[in-house]
Amino acid sequence: MDPGRLLKRVVVGRALRTERLQRQLLPRRLALPVFASDALSSVAYAPDEILLTLALAGGAGLITSSWQVGAAVAFVMMVIVASYRQNVHAYPSGGGDYEVATTNLGPRVGLGVGAALMVDYILTVAVSVSAGVQNAAAALGFLRGYEPVAATALILLLTVINLRGTRESGRALAVPVYAFLGSIALLVLVGCGQWLTGNLDRAPSASYELLPAPGYEGLTAIGVAVLLLRSFASGSVALTGVQAVANGVPALTRPKSRNAASILLIMAAISITITISTLLLARETGIQLVLNPDEQLLVDGERVGPEFVQDTVLGQLSQTVFGAGSLGLLLVSVCTGVMLVVAANTAFNGFPVLTSRLAADGFLPRDLLSRGQRLTYSNGILLLAGAAAALVLVYQATVTQLIQMYIVGVFVSFTLSQLGMVRHWNRQLRTEVSLSQRRAMVRSRTINMTGVAMAATVLVVILLARFVHGAGLSLVAIALLWMVMTMVYGYHRSVGEEVALGHGPDASQIVPSRVHALVHVPRLDRATMRALAYARATRPHSLEAVTVDIVAAETERLRAEWTRREIPVTLRVLESPYRESTRPVLDYVRRLHRDRPRDAVIVYMAEYVHRSRWVRLFRDRADDRLREELLRTPGVALVTVPWQGKDAARQVDEEEVVRAVLEADEDAAEEPGSAPPSAVVRRSGGGGRAG
Repeated sequence: MDPGRLLKRVVVGRALRTERLQRQLLPRRLALPVFASDALSSVAYAPDEILLTLALAGGAGLITSSWQVGAAVAFVMMVIVASYRQNVHAYPSGGGDYEVATTNLGPRVGLGVGAALMVDYILTVAVSVSAGVQNAAAALGFLRGYEPVAATALILLLTVINLRGTRESGRALAVPVYAFLGSIALLVLVGCGQWLTGNLDRAPSASYELLPAPGYEGLTAIGVAVLLLRSFASGSVALTGVQAVANGVPALTRPKSRNAASILLIMAAISITITISTLLLARETGIQLVLNPDEQLLVDGERVGPEFVQDTVLGQLSQTVFGAGSLGLLLVSVCTGVMLVVAANTAFNGFPVLTSRLAADGFLPRDLLSRGQRLTYSNGILLLAGAAAALVLVYQATVTQLIQMYIVGVFVSFTLSQLGMVRHWNRQLRTEVSLSQRRAMVRSRTINMTGVAMAATVLVVILLARFVHGAGLSLVAIALLWMVMTMVYGYHRSVGEEVALGHGPDASQIVPSRVHALVHVPRLDRATMRALAYARATRPHSLEAVTVDIVAAETERLRAEWTRREIPVTLRVLESPYRESTRPVLDYVRRLHRDRPRDAVIVYMAEYVHRSRWVRLFRDRADDRLREELLRTPGVALVTVPWQGKDAARQVDEEEVVRAVLEADEDAAEEPGSAPPSAVVRRSGGGGRAG
């Protein structure tokens, strides 16, 4: 077996037959960690983003409002989840927001939603893995300074897991997800128990003096309102991942829509409970978290310095509840880090499905439409991994920078998909006559209208609060991706129109009057003899071999060997005054087609095929250039005759190859293309001036 194929089989696994696709469907217990891990993991960094933003005002008391901001985020989540429960029932095919927008708002709007979701999925992987590495570094100090490398390695690991198949990835990732939920439940229960009994300690950061960030001193009422809105926009990262369930409906077991709706409800309940509980405990323990500790934190009246390292909210809360160096702290830190990495798996399931739908509609290359050997959209998985790894390396796995570009795409898709659902229900109501069905549709439309208003409001807040901090870059990326996919669609459409069959006969259906065959002879060897044998076997109307005279001595040796072997095919020598090997052949072939426009010109070229890929790096590229030019020449067909080196030599002896060329049937004398053994024709070749 080829070493590359062997390595692929070891890493990815044995190929699965197409009929086993149904066995890859996920029950709810596995679908929850696969499709809802992104939304569930956001509780690990959504509180951080809320506190980081409120801390810009310094000790102005805004940090105590963190739980109110969290409550606002929770309310929006309930509305969005209720809206998406309508989506999965109305569109269970897995197109998600893209299908809803395309069907109800038109393909251009749908393409915008697709571009927004692609950007969001890529950022999901980058943010989740980076956050996971940073949380793990709270307990594993050796990761400090190596976060980008560790994050890239984890993306590679997730790629391999997902290439092995959907069910395999669900099984592999279910344990970390449920372990994280268990560890967070333990933290919340113990922390709330200590709070109710009066035994909850203050966090070490509670004793730090918090200064306003530069430019935020003496905020007015309007400034406070803007900061609260910005905090709400930052905390809205908790809403990411909701759309992944709608995209993953086809991967669920039956009843698909009902299972998807149940997963949405469970996901929302868990996320809201943990987020509110974490923010309440963070307020009671006095946890402080700032963007620039050296500028905002004072310890005993002195700045903490640039080397100061602050842990995340969950890290500080675990240390306060369980104690420094405790097993509970280690458990929460490790489980949170692993969970944040696992959260990226949501994108690994949603992104390939989305790109396959876009490829099916002609907006992306067709390679993204095919499934790999483990029945996954492997090309989409690789594309996502490459883009996310590039972001991680460029931004050095810094969550505070990456997250500024985050969630713009998801709220663009939220808004447009819910608007599409409103139009969907309006269209259904025009034809529905059942009173009970109309009541249900009106109720669903009301939910989706509320979702439109809420999602649009949050999108505006995000753009106003974070445009200059990174949201603008997301919009630029979405616009560029939209334009690229529009160009790809235009290409596919133009090619489709070119090759489409018309209603009547056209030139492509006319049978050529004659077939004129040429065999390219750069040298006389076993591969060339095989090409000559194949060309003769097709019995063309005329046949000749062509070579280019670049080095006179080599050409003379070729002519002498041709005559000595008595090869019954005319050898035409093309002159090349500027020592070009490609142009004379092209000029001669084009002249033949121009002189005989109704004839077919077929060029046979031998190609030496070697098992080792390294050999290809050192072989002559002149034949490759000639092939490329011939493929672009109208009226000319190219036939490549492979010679597999030693493998072919074992099967066919050299004398047999020569005999296949020399042997002629009874009518050899009358066979078109035959010539006396010594027939060698010299012809002046074209060719532009070298250089």
